[in-house]
This record gives sequence, C-alpha cells and structure tokens, in this order.
Amino acid sequence: MDRRQLLIGGLATPLAANAATRALAEGSSGYYIGDMHYHLFFFGKNPAPSNPLRRMMARGNATLVSWSLVGDVPWLKLAKGGFTQKGLPKNAKEPVTWFDEELARIKKHLDDQKLKVVRTAGDVDLAVKGEPHVVLSVEGATFADGDLAPLAAGYEQGIRHIQLVHYIQNPIGDFQTSKPRHQGLTKFGEDVIAECNRLGILIDLAHCTNDAVMRALELSKAPMVWSHSSVTRQRKPTWTMPIWQARQLSLEGAKAIAAKGGVVGLWAMRTDVGRSIEAYADRMTELADWLGEDHVAFGTDLNALANPVVTSYADLQRVVTHWHRTNVPPARIRKLAIENYAGVLRKAFAARTA
Repeated sequence: MDRRQLLIGGLATPLAANAATRALAEGSSGYYIGDMHYHLFFFGKNPAPSNPLRRMMARGNATLVSWSLVGDVPWLKLAKGGFTQKGLPKNAKEPVTWFDEELARIKKHLDDQKLKVVRTAGDVDLAVKGEPHVVLSVEGATFADGDLAPLAAGYEQGIRHIQLVHYIQNPIGDFQTSKPRHQGLTKFGEDVIAECNRLGILIDLAHCTNDAVMRALELSKAPMVWSHSSVTRQRKPTWTMPIWQARQLSLEGAKAIAAKGGVVGLWAMRTDVGRSIEAYADRMTELADWLGEDHVAFGTDLNALANPVVTSYADLQRVVTHWHRTNVPPARIRKLAIENYAGVLRKAFAARTA
C-alpha cells in the first residue's frame, strides 16, 4: 500500500462517521439495513398488494432483505403461542406445487415493485452500497421431499437461502417444537446440506434441534445462519416448553454457529426481547458481546409475529439511531445492520462447486 492509499484509508472511517452524524441530525441514521428473515403474504389482514415491499424497505433504508417463502403453509394452523402442524402433504408433488405457485406470486410482486433479486455476490455488494435487493429464501425445505432435484430447480429460480425445517414433520431432520424423531438430521438431511453447499445456497438452521445444528456444523463446508429467534443462557430449550421458549437457541449452539463463521439473527418478539426499540437494540449488542460482533444480524420475522416490538424497517433505523446515541462504534453498527448477513451470503455463494 503506498502513502496515498494509506492516507485515504485513514480518512475513510472518520469521514463515514461524520456522514452518519449529519444524517442522524437530519432524521436518518445514514446506515443501510439488512434482514435475514422477513415475511410478506398474499392472504390475511395485510397482504402484499396493500403492503408493497419497496415502500417498506425505503422507509427504513433497507437494502438487503430476505423474503422467506413458508414452505409448509398449507399444513399449518395457528395455535396458542404460535403455529403447529395440522396435516401433512398427501404426496411429494403437493409441496412442490405450493412452492412454485407462491414463488411465482413473490417474483411478480418484486417485478411490479421493480426490486432486484440477489443471485450473485456482486448483487450483495450492490445492496451493501445502497441498491435495494431481495434474497429469495424458503422457510422449511418441504418442497424437497426426499428428492434433491427440487433444490437445484429452486436455485435456478433464484433461491439463495434455505431453512431446513419449520413446523411439520419432514424427511430432513428434527425441529424444536415437536418431539425429536431422528436424533438430529436424517441421511437425506445430510445430503441436503451437501447439495446446498454444492449449489451455493446459504443454509439456515433456525427451528432445528440442537442435535441437528451440531451435525450440520460438522458437515457443512460453508458458514450457516440461524436467521431468527433469540439466544438464551438461562435454560436448555426443549419441545415441551411454550413455543417461544422452545424456539430459542442455546448459547452453546449459538457459539458453535459463530465458531464456524456463521451468523445468528435476533427476532422482534416483544415477549422475548423487550417492550421497546431500545430494549431490542440493547439485546442485539448483548448478543454481539456473547458471540462476537461479526456473528449477529437482524432477523426480524416481520409479519409473522403476533406482538412484535419492531413493526417496520423504520423501526430498525430507530435501533441504529439508539446505537449511535449510545456510542456504539460505526464499524460495529454497519456489521450488525447489514454487513454480517452480506458476508455470510458471499461465503455460501463462494462454496458453490456446481
């Protein structure tokens, strides 16, 4: 590095901090936002047509949002405290049909909104620089019902982030809110890990049992994420607990994910993370203290929580503003706000061998 490059590098941090300070005074934090877990549905009280994603993203300067297609919606029912299984697919074709139809609706909405889809590391770079992009993701790989071929087909359709399990029995592995049946991952679940690595798809361990998490960490050649919930060091979560407690990640599991270069997302459930934006912000920085500031990100679960403390991306700008006012360093803010999710996506893409 020559003297001129060194000078430019030395000036970059204070200039960025000064820009953020000016933006804060004008009512905006000056930081871009990433979210590892977001929902927008085409049914219910606030469907996608009346809640356009581009407007939601713009209000909070969100530029890297993972829109999660829920792979097992047709077989879920709302129960006390969350969702539970009401049935199972009659055959392997049903979940693929649901996936294809819902993905078509999502892509049409994005086209209508003129929002770009993340397909490459270059797209991630553009999002970090402020150009809005959406990561197409799936919550519960129900569409891969004992067959790896739909994973490659999903990749060709733009899927770049797959959560292995959700709320129904499946051939991949055990999930947190039901009695374990497989002691972690099945042989097919192990094959799914390898196929996602081969394709360059980010693997999401949210909803997996601790045994499934640990086995996935042994197998995966790329870092993985736990996109949403929270981390507890007070208890060992089990399927017999209330759903929100069963859904927590143990500190041991979180540290294991971080040790392999992964990222843990914090959801916005008021019962869990606190009743104010400031409480949520402080919970994020506490998590960063536990796991390291390179291993924590937003995973709001927006539009899928009954009583969220974060209700829009404008609220995440309030989180960033709170960090700024409490002297969280700008470099740490950028990591938590967007860079950590961006980084783990890039690493998953780089593992592609197909």
